[in-house]
Parts: sequence; structure tokens; C-alpha cells
Amino acid sequence: MALIQEDDMTITLTPVAGFETLEDVKEEGLKLIEAIREQLFSITALWQVLAILASVLLGYLISRYPAKQLRKLAEDRDNTKFLYKLYNALSIVIWPVFIAILLFAATATYDALNMPNDGLRIVSNLLNAWIVVRVITSTMNDGFWPKALAVLAWTIAALYILRLIGPVSEALDSTKIGFAGIRISVLHIIQSVLIAGVALWIGRVAGDAAQSQLKGSKSLTPSMAGLLGQVVKITFMVVALVIALNSIGVNLAALTVFSGALGVGIGFGLQAIFSNFISGVIILFEKSVKVGDFIELQSGVTGLVREINIRSTLVTTNDNVDILVPNEEFIKAQVINWTLKETARRMRISFGVAYGSDKELVRKAGLEAAAAVDWTLDDGIRPAPQVWLVGFGDSSLDFQLVVWLRDDAVSRPAKVQADYNWALHTALEKYDLEIPFPQRDINFRNSSPVRVIIDSGDGTEG
Repeated sequence: MALIQEDDMTITLTPVAGFETLEDVKEEGLKLIEAIREQLFSITALWQVLAILASVLLGYLISRYPAKQLRKLAEDRDNTKFLYKLYNALSIVIWPVFIAILLFAATATYDALNMPNDGLRIVSNLLNAWIVVRVITSTMNDGFWPKALAVLAWTIAALYILRLIGPVSEALDSTKIGFAGIRISVLHIIQSVLIAGVALWIGRVAGDAAQSQLKGSKSLTPSMAGLLGQVVKITFMVVALVIALNSIGVNLAALTVFSGALGVGIGFGLQAIFSNFISGVIILFEKSVKVGDFIELQSGVTGLVREINIRSTLVTTNDNVDILVPNEEFIKAQVINWTLKETARRMRISFGVAYGSDKELVRKAGLEAAAAVDWTLDDGIRPAPQVWLVGFGDSSLDFQLVVWLRDDAVSRPAKVQADYNWALHTALEKYDLEIPFPQRDINFRNSSPVRVIIDSGDGTEG
């Protein structure tokens, strides 16, 4: 037995029954390897190989239909969403899952018949480790945690195959760590961390699944589905966090102090975040702005509402630029919602012609320009395009082409303006109507003659 003591922390190592030294563990491992080697060249090895092949073939036949259905469900989802990754991973592991189930049944049968089954056990545990790693890492991004999980799963599988999972567990359980008068075994710490990690992972997975399911619901508006999805996801994560803290041994009563500090933080440092959260809830319930609306903010942001989240709203401009707008901006400032009720809008395109131009010819050119643009709405219900003389400028007669636009023109204001300007310029050139530019006349009030001196270069003046 070894004893290590440093300040108020004490680590006690006690021997495990049957494994006094590392030589005992090594000897046990060599015995297992020798037993496996002997089985490889026996009739029992042939029976185990046949059981494995039968499990592989039968598992493939059984898994064909569920794998097909899972792939179909994955294809119906966006390949960047959580459910796509989950269904795709399940479609890959469904065959190994059925193989593992059949191998488990075969192992139990061999045990009942007192037949060696080490080969079945090894293949089954390696397969189980691969299934766990594949399913869990499919919902994670590439990085440290997927690799760490793979190492952990394969380590546990190796210990189980070598029949060392029990001795290692007993050794870890007998190793105590004392801190501030509390003695905790290393096994308890590892189990607590694993339970906390699994709880948090399940909470995140369940939250993402619920959020994706709610967003795909046809009975909810996209805005309400987004809010409910985020609330459900946060709820799952909070429950998972409570379970994780409880498994580690944290006293939940101590969280009351944290709750008080959180309230003070909301009153000071988190005031803006809390304001955005309340503003988001107001927007969703008031329905003044919805997902799919084309809006224009007082700050100059113009675009299509893609998502309404708890803190901010995602607006995508016509240049495909994503802008995150704080929710309180929709409450405190003016918002123009071009698609709140009706999408048909009237547009006025200003232009000018030189004085002396034929007004009727200008009207004809303007109407031809309106007819040449596909955005023009002429359904017999809305007024037909018109040309108005709206003012007398310094250099031109000021006109406006007044047209009603189709529904899909509302979300493309710059493109629509450019198309009408192009058509107007073409029509005015067709009828030789001049587009004037500013001209200024300079009059000298003093009429006395001006003497101009020219130097001829030879010293004389002309």
C-alpha cells in the first residue's frame, strides 16, 4: 500500500485482491492471450467464426429496410441541420447495431452451452465501441472532444476484452483523494465526470432535435417555432446542467447565491441582453415582424428576415450579407415592414426633360418605358401607369413615372429602380427628348472694356 500526503490532500492506494503487483496483471493478460491463441486453432474457433458471419449476414438483411428509411429521412433535411447528421449516422450504424445484438445473443447461447466465446466477446465489444463513437461524434464538430471520446471508448473496450475492467474499477475505487476533510475515490470522480458529460450531451442533442422538429412544424409560424425551439433547447440544457452538477456532488442549495448574483447582473451588466430577450418575445407575440418579411430599419439596414432569435434577429440583405440586429432596435426605432399585410406597392421614378419638349411625347415615352419593364403591375384592379408633371426645375421640366409593382418586386428595390431608369433612358432617346444638365449664364454688371495684354516673347507688348 502506498500513501501520498501533501498539505490537506491525501491519496491512499490500497491493493486489489488477486492483483498485488503489475506482474499479476501481466500474468493474467498473458493467460488470456494464450487461451485465445489456443482457441484460434480449435473447432470452437470455427463455430465462433460461423456465428460472426451469420450475424453479419442476418444483420444486413434485417437492417436494409430501417437503413433505407433513415436515409430517406436524412435526405428530407438540410445537410447542415442536426437531424440530418443524426439520421445519417443512424443509417450508417444500424447494420452494426443488429450485428451487435445478434452477437450478444450468440454469446449468451455459447455461455449456456459452456462453449468458449472469447472471439465473440472481442468482436462484440469492439463493434459496440465503434457504434458509440460514431453516433456521438456525428453530432460534434471536428476537434478535441470527438478524439477524446474515441480514445475513451476504445480503452474501455480493450479493458473489457482483457477482462481487466473489474480489477481496474476496484483499483480506482480503492484510490481515495482527501480534500478539505472530504474523501472521494478516483472512480467516483471519473463516474461523476462521465455522467455529467453524458447528461450535457443528451441535453444538447435532445434540445437540437426538439428545436429542429418545432422549426419543421406546419402548425406553428416560423417565428414562434424558432422561439419555442430555443426555449425547449435551453430547458433541456438547464436540466442537464442540474443533473451534471448533482452527479459531481455540488450542493444545489448554493446556487441560490448565484441566482441573487444573476439578478444583480441583469440589473447592471446584463441589462442590454435582458432587454433584447424581452424585445424578441414582444416581436414574436405581436407579429409585427415575421420570418420572411422584407424590412427597412431606421439605421439603414434593408433585407429579408431569416431568423428571430432570443437576443437578435438575422436579416439577410439582397447582397447576401447576413446582419445580426439586436431585437430592441425593432422596439425603440422605426421599422418599415414592406410585406406586413400587402406586398403590392406604388413606385415613383423621377426624371427630367429640357424646357420646350413636347409633354405629350414625354408621356408616351414614359408609358412605353413602364410597359417594357416586367415589374409593372397592370391587372385592371390597380391604376394603370401614369406620367405626372411634378415641378419646374432650374434646368428641366420634372416628371415622375408612377407605377404599381408586382409582389416579387418589393424585395428588390435597387434592381427595380435600375430597370425603370434603363427603360426611361431608352424611351427618351427613341423620341429625341433631351435630358438636360445644369447651365449657368454669367452677366458682368460693369460694362467698361477689358484690356488684354499679350506678351509676344520679344520684349514688346501687343
